Amino acid sequence: MFAHELLYLSQSDVIRCGGMSMRAVMADLAHVLALHAAGDYVLPPKVVLRWGDLDSEGERGRINGMPGYVGGSVNIAGMKWVGSAPHNPAKYGLPRASALIVLNDPETMLPLAVMDGTVISAMRTGGVTGVAARYLARPDATLAGIIGAGTQNRTQLMALKTALPQLATVRVYDLSAERAAAFAEAVSAQLALDVIPVTSGEEAVRGADVVVTATTAKRPVVEAPWFGAGCFYAHVGGFEAEYEVVERADQIVVDHWEGIKHRGAQTLALMHREGRFSDDQIDAELGEIVTGDKCGRTDEEAFIYFNAVGMALDDLVVAKRVYDCAKTRGVGTSVRLWEEPAFV
Repeated sequence: MFAHELLYLSQSDVIRCGGMSMRAVMADLAHVLALHAAGDYVLPPKVVLRWGDLDSEGERGRINGMPGYVGGSVNIAGMKWVGSAPHNPAKYGLPRASALIVLNDPETMLPLAVMDGTVISAMRTGGVTGVAARYLARPDATLAGIIGAGTQNRTQLMALKTALPQLATVRVYDLSAERAAAFAEAVSAQLALDVIPVTSGEEAVRGADVVVTATTAKRPVVEAPWFGAGCFYAHVGGFEAEYEVVERADQIVVDHWEGIKHRGAQTLALMHREGRFSDDQIDAELGEIVTGDKCGRTDEEAFIYFNAVGMALDDLVVAKRVYDCAKTRGVGTSVRLWEEPAFV
């Protein structure tokens, strides 16, 4: 019998091994989205642990268990275990979201690694929007409107600037004017963007080429008349867009439609449950556009609505690259699971 060891990677280890390289993350995601379109994956529904009904998530929070398997050259299984507590920043000075990722060998099923998933989770969520923007935003987009001024909005902008390098100006609105001002100062310096705090969601959205909403709001924060022709809107959070926003869209793209319906919290899922939106109204899943099986933007005047629920596949493909890098560079801490297995 043989001893078995797994690799532990702290957050700093993950960062050392490319976890915060948005360009690399977006390349990972384009790859896994193509595998998703080809059906080379296993993706059970995510498990949501909450203390109350769906609305309780906005105050108490939730923990999600997200297992999956990515095929192709990635060939990795695993799970992200991610907690989200909206009160953490103000009450405890802690991140709203925290995560662990476990990787397993898909042949022996033995665990290979346990790593911080907080950075990976934030980066891949922004990265999906970035991949979508490459296909769905106007290539000459220069003005973005952002609602929300948290960590996730920062990675959204990192991805947008990677996908749309000519992006120059960002208007940001947050319920906390102080948070919006701090966000604007930090991100302006980090991304060489002119980030301007504004006093309303409408001011952020009107006239913008690209709009992102990434909030913990339980009621819509954007209205249909605010969006102009040619806008690309990435809806990241829950019930952030009123139904009329979806109804006026010229093209509707998602990352994983069954996952959105299962999650049940976002505008499209709510509309579907009420009979106001049908499966055939989805123009494409993003992977189908990445592979060229379906079209991205074909009309510069089209208003395109993109909604992502987030897939475990996204986390696993990034985590596998980080793990491979750590093994090559000797980064991380080896942890012995057993000297000899107790049962065979």
